[in-house]
Amino acid sequence: MGASSLRAIIHCFGFMPMTTTGPIDPVKLDKLAEVAIKVGLQLQPGQDLVMTAPLSAVPLVRRITEHAYKAGAGLVTTIYADEEATLARYKYGQDASFDRAAGWLYQGMADAFKNNAARLAISGDNPMMLAGQDPDKVGRANRANSAAYKPALQLITGFDINWNIVSYPGAAWAKLVFPNDSEEVAVGKLADAIFAASRVDQDDPIAAWAEHNANLKRRWTWLNGKAFSALHYTGPGTDLTVGLADGHRWKGGASEAKNGITCNPNIPTEEVFTTPHRLRVDGYVAATKPLSHNGALIEDMQARFEGGRLVELKASKGQDIFNKVLDTDEGARRLGEVALVPHSSPISASGILFFNTLYDENASCHIAQGQCYSDCFVGGKDLSQEQINAQGGNSSNIHIDWMIGSDKIDIDGVHADGSREPVMRGGEWA
Repeated sequence: MGASSLRAIIHCFGFMPMTTTGPIDPVKLDKLAEVAIKVGLQLQPGQDLVMTAPLSAVPLVRRITEHAYKAGAGLVTTIYADEEATLARYKYGQDASFDRAAGWLYQGMADAFKNNAARLAISGDNPMMLAGQDPDKVGRANRANSAAYKPALQLITGFDINWNIVSYPGAAWAKLVFPNDSEEVAVGKLADAIFAASRVDQDDPIAAWAEHNANLKRRWTWLNGKAFSALHYTGPGTDLTVGLADGHRWKGGASEAKNGITCNPNIPTEEVFTTPHRLRVDGYVAATKPLSHNGALIEDMQARFEGGRLVELKASKGQDIFNKVLDTDEGARRLGEVALVPHSSPISASGILFFNTLYDENASCHIAQGQCYSDCFVGGKDLSQEQINAQGGNSSNIHIDWMIGSDKIDIDGVHADGSREPVMRGGEWA
């Protein structure tokens, strides 16, 4: 989650064009909105909400806003991204403008979070929106956005506030996922896939999420009890050792933020995750799914790490684009997250490539370049940035997940004495 979701922004204070749900089941859409507020955020009476969304997601925005106010929200503020406005920038914008970002807006968001506003992001715009644009301009704009957004991002990755991401089936996204169907059919199929992955196709989604969170808790409780010093991945194109940060702790599903509110940051989610040590990652690894990042598709990624740093990255498509992203700052070539997801997860079992990291990362074990989550440390809520760094936590202006799991990957937990224990075999919990 980062500034890339706000490539172009307009603050909507009043009238929006009428929008219909079309092939999208309105009952399930309303359930998704309710889950976002009651499970994703557990929004508290009097708490403000800052929401970002593509224009196409207006039907979901309106339903979320209704449920937020029914839950007693203070003030709901929505910032919309407009794909056509974004493309106009790349077509007509002055070259120097791509080294700038709306820092005043991001600072305002950071100020809202410091005053305990909740954060909700709706994904659903066209993942390939910027595929035909100048990669240099895309890279420069991303770096400027990342730097400007960092004050707000640190409050999110530090888990200072309750936050959540959900999705809406935008037409361009749906056609990318289901290219052989008409737009209406594609939108309906993507909507159904989103509803199933988000557990709102069930009679009682809130109860279903309580059960799912309990299952995830059993997984991360077991991992915390083992206190592995590293994970060792083996499989096709992969022989990677990921050292884990000193004093790391595993998390997954519902978690308590520093403001005392328990939330589900990602809907859907199938992962348990923790913080790797930024200096203790060695070996090579092959991506098992394409990475869709800021309008570009990076395919067949192969990476080599030495001393925690990604020193070589190759890809059959998008290699130059992703290498530019890795040059954002020193921390961009180091890991900030390692996550375990069984190959049999519902999202993986669907067989759908979503071209959306929120979904594709929950179909596969993954790692993330960049910023770590400070709450993935024992006592992390009370640790300073200096203490987090000393324990191996990484700092960066980016946080980008990419997928390295499959039914051919084995993972061992490595203890401090060098002994090993199976964690996953053939992509499943051992």
